[in-house]
Amino acid sequence: MKHGFIKVAAAVPAVKVADVEYNIQQIESLIAQAEGRGVEVLVFPELCITGYTCQDLFKEQLLLDRAESAVIALLDFTRKLDVISIVGLPVIVNGLLYNCAAVIQGGQLLGIIAKTYLPNYAEFYEKRWFASAQDLNPSSFYFAGGLVDISADPKLFVTADGVKFGVEICEDVWAPIPPSNNLALAGADIIFNLSASDELIGKHAYLKGLLSQQSARTISAYVYASSGFGESTQDVVYGGNAMIFENGHLLAEGERFSFQPQIQMCQVDVERLRTQRRENTTFVNAQRHSHAQEITCKAAAQRDFELERAVDPHPFIPKAENMQDACEEILSIQVAGLGKRLYHINAQKVVIGISGGLDSTLALLVTVKTFDKLGLDRKGIIGITMPGFGTTDRTYNNALKLMEALGVTVREISIAKAVTQHFEDIGQNAKIHDVTYENSQARERTQILMDVANKENAIVIGTGDLSELALGWATYNGDHMSMYGVNAGVPKTLIRYLVSYVAGEQRQKGGNGVKVADILLDVVDTPISPELTPADEKGNIKQKTEDLVGPYELHDFFIYYFLRYGFSPRKIFLLAQRAFGETYTDEVIKKWLTTFCRRFFNQQFKRSCLPDGPKVGSVSLSPRGDWRMPSDASSALWLKECESL
Repeated sequence: MKHGFIKVAAAVPAVKVADVEYNIQQIESLIAQAEGRGVEVLVFPELCITGYTCQDLFKEQLLLDRAESAVIALLDFTRKLDVISIVGLPVIVNGLLYNCAAVIQGGQLLGIIAKTYLPNYAEFYEKRWFASAQDLNPSSFYFAGGLVDISADPKLFVTADGVKFGVEICEDVWAPIPPSNNLALAGADIIFNLSASDELIGKHAYLKGLLSQQSARTISAYVYASSGFGESTQDVVYGGNAMIFENGHLLAEGERFSFQPQIQMCQVDVERLRTQRRENTTFVNAQRHSHAQEITCKAAAQRDFELERAVDPHPFIPKAENMQDACEEILSIQVAGLGKRLYHINAQKVVIGISGGLDSTLALLVTVKTFDKLGLDRKGIIGITMPGFGTTDRTYNNALKLMEALGVTVREISIAKAVTQHFEDIGQNAKIHDVTYENSQARERTQILMDVANKENAIVIGTGDLSELALGWATYNGDHMSMYGVNAGVPKTLIRYLVSYVAGEQRQKGGNGVKVADILLDVVDTPISPELTPADEKGNIKQKTEDLVGPYELHDFFIYYFLRYGFSPRKIFLLAQRAFGETYTDEVIKKWLTTFCRRFFNQQFKRSCLPDGPKVGSVSLSPRGDWRMPSDASSALWLKECESL
C-alpha cells in the first residue's frame, strides 16, 4: 500500500458447469493477468471452481474431490505469485457440505470462509445441498494437502501493509444483518463478495443500490464478483457483474451479459476510508465490542507506484446527470437557512452589497428566493452597489441591471469621497495601492451596509464563499463580516454552476426571465476580482484574484482533500497531478499548494469569528461546526512537505 492505496479486482471467468479442469484454467488465466497488473487482492464468483448451477451434482463425490484437487493446483500455480486470490468452491467439513470461499496467496491456503445465509426461496434451493456457517462447529480438518482451521467466527485477513479485508458470500449481503457489518466493525477496510445472482427486471438496479448502501454503511470498500457466461441457463440467466464500491461510490463496473471473461480492477483509497471512520462517532461507538480472528498475508514484492484511478478535478461540482437536482437542493438549503433566520427575528428587510460579481449575485438570488418563499415583498431587499476606485463599467452595470430586473430596492452609494477623506485622516497616500488602500475600501463598504441595516431595521446578508474563507481572501471586519452568510458553505467553483443553473431556470420562464438570464450569464463570464485597484487603460478589470492567489479550481481541490480527508500535501499533490496533469505543470501545482497551506494556517483568525451561515456540502469552516483550529497553529510541517515535493 502506497499513498494509502491498494489495488483490488473483481474477476468473472468463463465457466463450464461441472468442468473443474476448464474452470481452473480460466481462473488461473485471470490470476496471472491480475498479478501482471499489480493487483493485490482478487475475488472470483461464488462456486466458480465447479460452477454455481451444478444443482444435485453437488451430491456427487467425484465433483467434490475434483474441486479439492483444483485448490491444490491453484496452490501450486500461485506459489511464486504475490496476488491474494479468493475463489468459490464446495467443501466438506465433518460430513457436511458448505458453500465456501478459499483465500489463497503464494502457494498457501490462508483460510476458508463458509456462507452464512442460504437462499431457499423462488429459484434458489441452496439448503438442498449446503449447510450454513451457523451449523459449523469450530474444527480443524485436512483439505488440499494441509490442516485447515474453520469456524463461523468472523475472520480478517491482514496484508503485510496492514490492510484488513473480510469475505462474505452472495446472499450474506442481502440479510438484515450481513456478516460484513461485523467484519467492518472489527476493522475490515475492504469486503469481498463472491456471488451468483441471476438477472431479473429491476434486480440489477436494486443490487447496485444495496451494495452501495452496504459500502456506505460500513464505510468500507466493497468488491463484488458474480457468475456470468457459461452458467446454466436452464431456468435463469447470470449476467456476470463485477463492481467495486468505496464508501458508497461506484469506482469500477464490468460489462453485464458479456460472453468474454473480464476483470475489473482499481485502486481503493484505504487512508480515505480510515479517515472517514475515525471522524464518524457512530461508527466508533458501534465497533466497541466487535472482534475477529486475524490471518496474516505475506508481503508482496515492491513495485513502483503509479496512480491509476481517475481523480475528479472538481470534487465539489455535481455530476452532469445530477446537476439539476443538486443545484436545486443546494439553493434550497441556503434558502431554508436564511428563511429561518428572518422568520426567527421577524425581519422584513435585508441589506446586501451587490458588486456585479459571482458571490454577491448568488447571495442576491438566494435572498430573492427566500423572500418569495416567505411571501415577503422583494422591495424589502435593499441592494446597494458601492462603486469605488476599481469598479468597472461591466460589473457596475450588471449590478444595477440585475437588481432592477429582480425587482429589489436599488441604491447606489459611492465610496470614493468617504475613502478619500479616510486616507487624509490616516495619512495614506492614495497613489500607493497597498493593502491599506484596498482594505479601507472593503471596510467602508461594510460600514455602509451595517449602518443602512441599522437604519432600516434590517440585517446584512454576507456574500463571502467557502473558498475565500479557506484562503483568508477577505478583509477582516470588511467583507469578512455580516449578520448571516448564505454562501459560507459554497466553494467558488460551485457558485459559477449555481448561477448558471438559475440563469437556465429564468430563461425557461420567458419574459423578464430572459433578461435576468442574460445578466447572470455575463456575471458568470466576468473575471473574479475584488476590484479594489484601478482598472486598466481600457477600463477592464486589472486586479484578477486568480492571478494573485491561484486558480480557484486548484484551491477548491486542495480544500476538499485537506478538510474532507485530512490528506497530507504529498498525497494531495499526487491526486492533483492525476486530476490536472493536462492543465497545470507540477511546478504550478506545487506553487499554489504551498500558497494554500501557508494562507490556510495564517488566516485562521478570520475564521474563528465567522458569522452564522448554513453548511451545504461535506465541508464547512464554521468555528462552531466542522472546523475548530487555533489561530496560532504552526504550518511548518505542511510547508516543509510542500518544499520536498
